[in-house]
Amino acid sequence: MKNNKYIFLVLTCCTLVVTSCMDHYESLPADEFTEDYLFSRTDSNGTQARQFLNSIYGILENGHNRVGGDYLDASTDDAISVNINNEPDVYRIYKGLYTASNMVSGDMMWSQYYDGVRKVNRFIRGIDRVPFRTTYVNALGEKRPLGVSMKAEARFLRAWFYFQLVRRYGGVPLMGDKVYGLNDNIELPRNSFADCVDYIVGELDSIRDSLRTLPISNAAEFGHVPTKEACMAFKSRVLLYAASPLFNGNTIEEGNALVGYTDYDINRWKLAADAAREFIDIFGDNGSGSVILDDDPRDAFLDFYNYAKNPELIFFRAGGSNYSIESTNGPLGFTGTNLGNGQTCPSQNLVDAFPMIDGRSISDPTDAEYKYDEQHPYDNRDPRLKYTILYNGSDWLGTKLQTWQGGANNPSGGSRYSRTGYYMRKFMGKFENSDSYSNQTHLWVIFRYAEILLNFAEAENELLDAPSKEVYNAIIKLRKRAGIKKGNVKGYTYGLKENMTKEEMRTVIRNERRIEMAFEEQRFYDIRRWRIAEDVFSKPIQGMHITVGNGQTVYSRENLMTTDFDSKYYLYPIPYSEVTKNVNMKQNPKW
Repeated sequence: MKNNKYIFLVLTCCTLVVTSCMDHYESLPADEFTEDYLFSRTDSNGTQARQFLNSIYGILENGHNRVGGDYLDASTDDAISVNINNEPDVYRIYKGLYTASNMVSGDMMWSQYYDGVRKVNRFIRGIDRVPFRTTYVNALGEKRPLGVSMKAEARFLRAWFYFQLVRRYGGVPLMGDKVYGLNDNIELPRNSFADCVDYIVGELDSIRDSLRTLPISNAAEFGHVPTKEACMAFKSRVLLYAASPLFNGNTIEEGNALVGYTDYDINRWKLAADAAREFIDIFGDNGSGSVILDDDPRDAFLDFYNYAKNPELIFFRAGGSNYSIESTNGPLGFTGTNLGNGQTCPSQNLVDAFPMIDGRSISDPTDAEYKYDEQHPYDNRDPRLKYTILYNGSDWLGTKLQTWQGGANNPSGGSRYSRTGYYMRKFMGKFENSDSYSNQTHLWVIFRYAEILLNFAEAENELLDAPSKEVYNAIIKLRKRAGIKKGNVKGYTYGLKENMTKEEMRTVIRNERRIEMAFEEQRFYDIRRWRIAEDVFSKPIQGMHITVGNGQTVYSRENLMTTDFDSKYYLYPIPYSEVTKNVNMKQNPKW
């Protein structure tokens, strides 16, 4: 079983920038740098150590068109890939066209995340050798050597890699700080789901005060690093997942500690609510106000290095300045650099989730000032709709989009057209009235304040017998920021009915999360942790078929795709290669 020794030994550092000669290499693993080189005792600037840490940051996922060229949401009921006929990765995930031996490489990233874990462990083992002269100020206001922050950052990244593994696979082997060598026996069993959650949360609690706090004084150099705020936001998300039905009392296999807790405990909702509340009380609306909702929802994804202008941002993956998101996902029908490829097409299902401008569902039969009109479907809607999705009549590049069949922005007879009648708008620059695209700072937002409010509302609602004023207020904050009107109908405020039951508020919160966090890789995991995927996928994904003729524009929904969801799809299968190499590696149920 010689191959067992290589399970996690994905070799390191191809991304490091190296200007020195081969003298710095040894004949150990041929493409690894020695720790004497990476963590030199004479390098007071820690140049190579910084580059090594940057290579670990590079493992953080960039969600923009990440999965085979599409957004992960195209594996849900929120979108469809324009390349659906070619069975892209998102289609294979949506349809369940994968096995333990035929994985979807675009998202089933077992080896990549364990590569990150091993790199972090190497970094932790070596970083204390570096005699840093450079200092920073930690969350407690103390001046410390830069290496202290770098070690805490690395542990944060390791916790993130484990979280990504856990929400995909359930409990996974925890490596500790050990760097396994070629001659080590590493036939490790999977740790329980509970063990993994405890480990991640413990790491976050341990490192949070060793990190910086917002705003970052030198954002050009350190704006991308995790802070105490990021640590606490991360803890909030982890505990929310741990409390959710898929892992807390409604697991896919009863009594299997690898796929979740073996019992239901309402206190897990309390832990999640408390974690979000602590963030709000320290940094949010109830505390310093250093992290709050931005006035314009679009700004949360623009100008990331200006924290004064973007107070909602908590943590992100760094990226470049370009208009690649616009070119990849923008509308067809333009020329030159303005031509988009319409890659990820939002669904009618998602469009229907956006309420009217008074906050009430488009299907709400209650008398109201604003009523949904099937033939004028985008009038008087939640403003987040136009910030998220481009539809027929949207302002874009100085024109009104024509997404009807054969229209300027949805040409017929070609190989490329909008599958749904919609294009994605979110993440793009403010090009409604511009003549052309220009470079934008396109980073990937991992944590922002809106999620903290949603995390709190969900956990607190599940904890209580009926929603509290705090739960209402969290949703109202998001709706007011979005431009939802308070309304004048008795018994409603910002579309929220008075004295809702827990179940009614749960429906509201889940929908609010869907529209507020659209395309941010939340929906895919939300419908799984809520254990509602069978119901979600029992309904067809729809588009809007629009025709123009005889002076009339006619809108009609059309069914585009359906699938069956088996409960085994709630978790990915452990890669077959890992199960065959390691006799202690148990496969997930039904795989």
